[in-house]
Amino acid sequence: MESVMKPPEKDELAVKRADSIAFNKLIHVSPKTIDKLFDKPALRKTVAKIFEWSTYRSSLSFKEYPKQVQLDKFYITRAFIKSIDAALANARQSPVFRKSFVNNVAPAMFGAIEKTNERREAFKQHYGFGPPAFLVVSPTKFCNLHCTGCYANSDAASHEKLSFEVVDRIIQEKTEKWGSIFTVISGGEPLLYQSESKTIFDLARRHQDNYFLMYTNGTLIDAAMARKLAEVGNITPAISVEGYEAETDARRGKGVYKKILSAMEHLRAEGVPFGVSLTATKENAHLIPSRELVEFYTKLGALYFWIFQLMPIGRGSMELVPTAEQRFEMYNRMFKLIKDDSYFIADFWNGGTLSNGCISAGRMRGGGYLYIDWSGHVTPCVFNPYAAGNINEIYARDGELSEVLVSPYFESLQEWQKDYSMSGDAYTGNWVLPCPMRDHYADILSILEKTHPEPTDEVAAEALSDPKYHEAMVQYDEELETIFGPMWKEKYLKQK
Repeated sequence: MESVMKPPEKDELAVKRADSIAFNKLIHVSPKTIDKLFDKPALRKTVAKIFEWSTYRSSLSFKEYPKQVQLDKFYITRAFIKSIDAALANARQSPVFRKSFVNNVAPAMFGAIEKTNERREAFKQHYGFGPPAFLVVSPTKFCNLHCTGCYANSDAASHEKLSFEVVDRIIQEKTEKWGSIFTVISGGEPLLYQSESKTIFDLARRHQDNYFLMYTNGTLIDAAMARKLAEVGNITPAISVEGYEAETDARRGKGVYKKILSAMEHLRAEGVPFGVSLTATKENAHLIPSRELVEFYTKLGALYFWIFQLMPIGRGSMELVPTAEQRFEMYNRMFKLIKDDSYFIADFWNGGTLSNGCISAGRMRGGGYLYIDWSGHVTPCVFNPYAAGNINEIYARDGELSEVLVSPYFESLQEWQKDYSMSGDAYTGNWVLPCPMRDHYADILSILEKTHPEPTDEVAAEALSDPKYHEAMVQYDEELETIFGPMWKEKYLKQK
């Protein structure tokens, strides 16, 4: 597309104004009009083209970042639009999901979107910077599996959980205070969460103005569970796999893969949009992401793919971490699939250009997030097991979640983000090596030693005083730099 489209010649403010008008028209459409999108492919195609063109011209008219960074964002947005179109097409024959989404979810979310700018501006006036875009919360550590290398160290013997009252308040606060309508649910296994006779479904029903992405092992999704997901309408399950049957069962247990395929069949029958979550290790990196694997799960109904490279925390170890060479190959395959075939694939590390680098600690400049675990620990990121506070304690004294954003630990990370690449000069940092925890361990170790956040478990505490662990992480970062450093300069900085 970049070969035929040109950056807009109009005044940039006029372009933004036109896009804003089009967006406002979209969020004020009636449920009847939304319902038409399910039945009319031509209408969906027209709407998709409008969004695609708008995204392209806004991306290429933004000169602050390298052109290739902006093209990366355009390609992933185009893929996202394609996924939404596929979701609407898949749900066409599902009256249960369709009715719930059209009559309940869409109006509630559009109503919240109208208030987003007002809420974000109020936050900015109070704190002096923008609010996080979303958060991840793991309401329970309990899980029916015992996966090798699990970052959460979860299993059936783990019973820590947040009260429903606290989880409910978290969602309400981030919606009303941050203007955030997207929430990620992780775990443990979220479908096993129960508190005060309430479940994840009660949470979703109470907050229809939010859309929930739920990471799940998929083994509990039978026909009845799929119907419940269709009825609530605002949860998309991301089902964890490691590749095909051999790789998945090797890490998750014999027979798990067949249950996953059954879960996908039930979700597809109910029109529930779902995706796949892939954990890349040294052993399966050749598959993640491969064209064959992505095509296979797409045919089964998957609309998106989230890739997580195994972190050496929890039950992880350096022996399982993909090598620097494997990570580079994963990067190349991922962006080829995104650009050439518009598959929606996101990788927290290799996809750093899509998010302008690290988004942890609620990133001040926008697009940031934070994480809350089953014990109430509030950490910068799912893969950064050091807490700036505890939400149970904060709420007990009638405080607010946003307090952690101005804690010494979070502020130090925000300063690192700004110094590395968010100070208005993208050329100061390499966004394909965005992560302070994984790609710049010497930096995060210095911040940890300076601010003294609380380790969330014994493994995290031990890592702080383990010189061999420090040495291995720093060495890994050096290996990454030898490959990704030259690539960043050649592919991103030289292109005009």
